[in-house]
Amino acid sequence: MAAIVLASLNMRAALASVAPLVGEIAADFGLSSTASSLVTSVPVLFLGAGAIVAPWLGRRFGPEAVLLAALVLLGAGILVRVLPSVYALYGGGVLVGTAIALLNVLMPGLIKRDFPDRAASMTSLYTGAMIAGATLVAAASVPLEEAFGGSWEASLAFWSLLAALAATAWLPQVLRARGRTGRGRNGVGRTEHVSRTGQVGRTGQVGRTGQVGRTGHEVRAAAVPSVPATRSVWRSALAWQVTLFMGMQSLWTYVLIAWMPTIFTDHGMSRSTAGVIFAFNNLTQVAGAFAVPLLAGRMRSQRPLVVLVTTLVAAGYAGLLTAPVQGAWLWAALLGVGQGGAVGLALTLIVLRAGDAVTASRLSGMAQTVGYLLAAAGPLAAGAVHQATGSWTVPIVLVLCVCAAALGVGLLAARDRKV
Repeated sequence: MAAIVLASLNMRAALASVAPLVGEIAADFGLSSTASSLVTSVPVLFLGAGAIVAPWLGRRFGPEAVLLAALVLLGAGILVRVLPSVYALYGGGVLVGTAIALLNVLMPGLIKRDFPDRAASMTSLYTGAMIAGATLVAAASVPLEEAFGGSWEASLAFWSLLAALAATAWLPQVLRARGRTGRGRNGVGRTEHVSRTGQVGRTGQVGRTGQVGRTGHEVRAAAVPSVPATRSVWRSALAWQVTLFMGMQSLWTYVLIAWMPTIFTDHGMSRSTAGVIFAFNNLTQVAGAFAVPLLAGRMRSQRPLVVLVTTLVAAGYAGLLTAPVQGAWLWAALLGVGQGGAVGLALTLIVLRAGDAVTASRLSGMAQTVGYLLAAAGPLAAGAVHQATGSWTVPIVLVLCVCAAALGVGLLAARDRKV
């Protein structure tokens, strides 16, 4: 549980650390609004691309080993991103996005496997930790920059230490997993035990198709049930509904991660105040991320929660459209509770709509592959439209349209059914 929490703290930290500093980064490299939006869009794009291979890697090497490798890759990506080259800036973003994708995809299946009776509460714990990490980083990025003599590079690089701490916590999990699944000298896996005399112990299981009795004779009957074949989640309408809800809530969240401080500063707010309000937005997400999955686990249909979170997000965006500076704290709070609740609900739907850990892993891979590829378009499109129109009005109106679409698809995804 401690290792899960430490890994979760890193799942948004490397993304949230950039938003308060994007103005300085753009100024140093001479980037336009569209080009600077790629600083946050590239990692989100690779959240989707990395999610494609995550389920296969988890099956091939085990989720614990892949999570450890992802944390090491994340720390490396953070350090690469601060090298004095625009190519390194974007290349480090590729590494960061790929690493976070592995963490995102494998965590629901791991929780479904190890905490089957507490899946909703564990989802609440790890989503809350994920958002708490983003809150800490968003609040500390500008003060760290000032403490390091105005160096945004040092401020970003500092958070590689958080990834290193989490990787250290996952190392014992990898060793334990190898002990459970590794083969002994006699070549017998974890479900078999062979004594020195060659007799089969209590489990007596051989593979998936047979069983060995006390006399050593193989019984061809299927005494050990095999894993049932499941149809592809890509052919399930319900899986697509869960996926689209994941993608749309990710899109509105990453638009804010990329542009919320800039929206405030473009309307006359100081950079430090905008950073504090952005951190407050992340802080209020913790409440939604903790509460909504717990409520979802107690409900047969999660439709009321879909209505709640999408309404809160839409109200917050409407506030940014009408009075961005005057009501900044209120809009940040509404958006925060809605964002946190939406991501917690989306991740909980993956667990609740899946009938077993295997399906949960596959559905997680699908939802986060397509969802984050969709979400990656958000910051980039918002930056491009802002540059073309010279205003934040049209980008915010487009996000409000996304909120309406998320409400419709979310109501379908929240039905009490299984993929």
